[in-house]
Amino acid sequence: MNKSELVKTIAARAGLTQTQAGHALDAFCATVIDELGEGGEVVLAGFGTFKTQQRAARKGMNIKTKEPITIAASTAPKFTAGKALKDAVA
Repeated sequence: MNKSELVKTIAARAGLTQTQAGHALDAFCATVIDELGEGGEVVLAGFGTFKTQQRAARKGMNIKTKEPITIAASTAPKFTAGKALKDAVA
C-alpha cells in the first residue's frame, strides 16, 4: 500500500474527504518527526512506539579497498510494534 492508497482508505474509514485525510496523515508524520527530532517518543497503545536509538561508533571496512574505517556514532529512528499489531500479523 502506498501513500495515496492509505489516504483513500483513511478517508473511507473516517468519513473524510481525501484532502482532509491527506492533511491528517501529513500532520501525523510531521508530529512524529518533530517529536523524535527533539529526543522524545510517540507511544500509540496497542499499535507501537516510535523512538530514537543511539548507535555507538564502530569499526567497519571499505569493501572496495578493504581498508578499515571508523563509522561515526549516530542516532536512528526505531519503531517497536505493540501487542495488538503483533497479534494481528501473527
